[in-house]
Amino acid sequence: MPAFPIVDTHVHLWDPERIPLAWGDQVPTINRRHLIPEYDAARGGVEVEAMVFLECDVAPGRHLDEARMVGEIAREEPRLRAIVAHAPLENGEEVAADLDVLAREPRLRGIRRLLQQEADIEAVLDDRFLAGLGLLPRYNLHFEICVRHHQLEAIVDLVRRLPNVTFMLDHIAKPAIQDARLEPWKTRMAELAALPNLMCKMSGLVTEADHQSWQPADLRPYIDHVVETFGFDRLVFGSDWPVMTLAADIPGWVAVLDEALAGASDSELRMFWLENAQAFYRLADG
Repeated sequence: MPAFPIVDTHVHLWDPERIPLAWGDQVPTINRRHLIPEYDAARGGVEVEAMVFLECDVAPGRHLDEARMVGEIAREEPRLRAIVAHAPLENGEEVAADLDVLAREPRLRGIRRLLQQEADIEAVLDDRFLAGLGLLPRYNLHFEICVRHHQLEAIVDLVRRLPNVTFMLDHIAKPAIQDARLEPWKTRMAELAALPNLMCKMSGLVTEADHQSWQPADLRPYIDHVVETFGFDRLVFGSDWPVMTLAADIPGWVAVLDEALAGASDSELRMFWLENAQAFYRLADG
């Protein structure tokens, strides 16, 4: 385990009885309350200094309610220092109405409009979506990208087109780990790493592997490539709790990374586990 408290940059909190998930019925094993007490029970011996909340793809039209709920939780939980909320960026400049409401939450740091289920990922290059994204710097917000490996070509184009927008790539773009396939994910990730306005989150790998029989060795080629291309100064840690519990637990995932990064220096490890997240999500401001 890391020798210091860490920042978990990918924590979901939900209570389906209060705000239903859009996808909850599809995954009944986790379609139940997951809030701070459950997180603390799940993290075991992992010492977490701060958490970043990521929107959970709640029922349509409930994203503002979700942000308000998490803001209420954060006011009682000092470790919850940053919020990444949903906003319908496909509405173009009209999304400003949502952003104005969301910006009232002092811990708001970014926006995620989930893209992984899009049948046509090229829609992110439409004028309206680009216009919506283009508003984010006005609010000092970044965009959190959640896509699958086969969608990356359009994402490379997107990040190139908007050099004034800051991006965070979730789950290292969900590579085909279960199939042990590296290309074209490997090439696209190197292209993204060459763009200075994007950082990468080491999260979500276990749920892209075989949930029942994955081994740490299955993940290593993907971990190693991301470290090689992005470097420790552009990577952050995330648990993806509680979605990750479909395949692993928080201490187990931390242990996998701890072993994989064993050759790194103390300063590199502190960047990855702690300091990059503190800077990117402006945790001192929360």
